[in-house]
Amino acid sequence: MSNHTLAHGAGMPGSSASWTSWEWIMGGLVFALLILLYMVASAISNRNYRNWPLYRYVCWVAGMLCIGLSLIGPLARLAPTNFMIHMLGHLLLGMLGPLLISFSAPMTLLLRSTPVPFARRITRLLKSKPAQVIVHPAAATLLNIGGLWVLYTTGLFMAMHHSLLLHIVVHFHVFAAGYLFTVSLLYVDVAPHRHSFQARAIILMIAIAGHGILSKYIYAHPPDGVSSEQAELGGMLMYYGGDAIDLILVFWLCMQWYKSARPRPAASMLQPLD
Repeated sequence: MSNHTLAHGAGMPGSSASWTSWEWIMGGLVFALLILLYMVASAISNRNYRNWPLYRYVCWVAGMLCIGLSLIGPLARLAPTNFMIHMLGHLLLGMLGPLLISFSAPMTLLLRSTPVPFARRITRLLKSKPAQVIVHPAAATLLNIGGLWVLYTTGLFMAMHHSLLLHIVVHFHVFAAGYLFTVSLLYVDVAPHRHSFQARAIILMIAIAGHGILSKYIYAHPPDGVSSEQAELGGMLMYYGGDAIDLILVFWLCMQWYKSARPRPAASMLQPLD
């Protein structure tokens, strides 16, 4: 097998990285359960707080669908032998899915819907030093963009198609790193450790550049097991699709920045005239 010809059977049914029909069904049930748990948590929250916004429900369900499509079903079956489909899954799992889930504010909902002692323990965990390091924008960017460079410029990409365990670990990392990266830049959920807009904007630009350079590298230097034609298609999808999602990040960060810097009316101007 040539280094730039994806093995026809790698990751397909019968290989060590394939999923059985039972595993597909279980995966679908897990995502359905996560959606149900979110609905139950929001119902509990609504008893004591203002009603949970409708758009957050939509974001959670859409985020779960993005992740589900990338891990189970037709896209997941085609991804091992079609690099463009694989890259579409990467965009859903590592970028769009995490973005939508961050907008659904799952941590805020968790704190609102659980008993106070448990919520306090979660809050202490979020304020801990390890959490401070992990959710630092620079560290999250290194995990996210750095992890992608390792995946596509080493033998890891080919290896994960021959090991179900490695396949699961890589996909978990892609999602987790993408989610940490998103919440470290956009404070739409609980964020005990906050950083300036200037610092986050600089790190976001570096991350966008790193993602774009990697997509061009993939275009010119196909990963092991990927044909030149597939690498070109996948690289272009990664470049333009990533830019489209990054544009949402840039817009949201700029909007938050504008709102924080917008002059507020003086208190005296708000007082009624005698």
